[in-house]
Amino acid sequence: MVKRGGFAYAQGSMHVSQTSFPKDQIKVLLLENIHQLAHDMFRAEGYQVEALSSALSEAALAERIQDVHILGIRSKTQVTEAVLSKANRLLTIGAFCIGTNQIDLNAAKVRGIACFNAPFGNTRSVAEMVLSEIVMLARRLGQRSNEMHQGIWRKVSADCHEVRGKTLGIIGYGNIGTQVGTLAEHFGMRVLFYDVVSKLPLGNSRGCNTLVEVLKNSDFITLHVPSTPMTKKMIGAKEIELMKKGAHLINASRGSVVAIPALVDALKSGHLAGAAIDVFPEEPESNVNDFKTPLQGLENVILTPHIGGATEEAQANIGEEVPTSLIRYINSGSTLRSVNLPEVNMPPTANTHRILNIHKNVPGVLSEINRIVAGLGANIQAQALSTDSEVGYLVLDMDREASKEVKSAIEGLKTSIRTRILY
Repeated sequence: MVKRGGFAYAQGSMHVSQTSFPKDQIKVLLLENIHQLAHDMFRAEGYQVEALSSALSEAALAERIQDVHILGIRSKTQVTEAVLSKANRLLTIGAFCIGTNQIDLNAAKVRGIACFNAPFGNTRSVAEMVLSEIVMLARRLGQRSNEMHQGIWRKVSADCHEVRGKTLGIIGYGNIGTQVGTLAEHFGMRVLFYDVVSKLPLGNSRGCNTLVEVLKNSDFITLHVPSTPMTKKMIGAKEIELMKKGAHLINASRGSVVAIPALVDALKSGHLAGAAIDVFPEEPESNVNDFKTPLQGLENVILTPHIGGATEEAQANIGEEVPTSLIRYINSGSTLRSVNLPEVNMPPTANTHRILNIHKNVPGVLSEINRIVAGLGANIQAQALSTDSEVGYLVLDMDREASKEVKSAIEGLKTSIRTRILY
């Protein structure tokens, strides 16, 4: 068992004892041009902030992360097992985006590193782009615009349609999917959706029992699913064949979800009338001038460089949403909305020290910890425990006098992964 940390942090207006680890020693590393609002929030807490405009390679990040307490990234930085093995002081990771597949969440969890993302910040931006692409595809506006740039005046109405009365199929009815459905209804569209988890429909949207039902009955299909083994190439040749002839496919989720060769074949054959693709199986880590995809040059295909959430409003929202979670974790131990640790969000108790313990989830851990506290003659003012199949997370508010001894004894348990006094 490897133990890290043992740090203690002061919390806002709470009593600051001699055990508190100075905030000005907390180091934050922000990569990939994260919004200035995040920098300002961390500096307002007194943390040290270092920011880089691009992602780092695995080797470079492993070297840079060794004395970092808080890591902020976007979608390009890969936080792997190799990186985490060097992160001796790392307490928490913030993904300033929706997806978290760039982080080895389990490797972080077993090291007691809490991870957070931004499930809400760019919802509206992505939804608006999807609706605009539906209209563009229906009217073939991309083609007309390209022709005009070449000096070609081609005023036609053939194969151009209104979206009113058409059916939109949404695959993945989460935060973005529901927002897309709401906006589509304002355009007069019928909305079907499919999700692996039962979801309450909003407005007049109708849930479907199977993916096949959505594919067969939709004029437009839009994908809003995470990158998982289940969703890898979930839209392949068989699924595309089930779609209506003349339907359109939109993918602003993850590049691994659509089998690109199958999509190319369907567009060339005319089975699909168009597509809008914002994400790709392989994407460059920074801006380039030689990006290649088999979809280039095809008619009525809108290609964008993973910009669904790339608006100033979305980045500002994310720049506030993620630091809020990270600072709350550092200052109170709250794992509210963590994507890899059990959720505990216990309010502070006056005149106590707070001990945080992440441990292996095996029977009897809580009893053993309570025996330690009782054996040292300490009194527990409040405690909260939450577990998943692998780890448990305990927040314990207790008498100040014995907190160091209790922390040391709990840290010595074979089941303990990380233990620290917060304040």
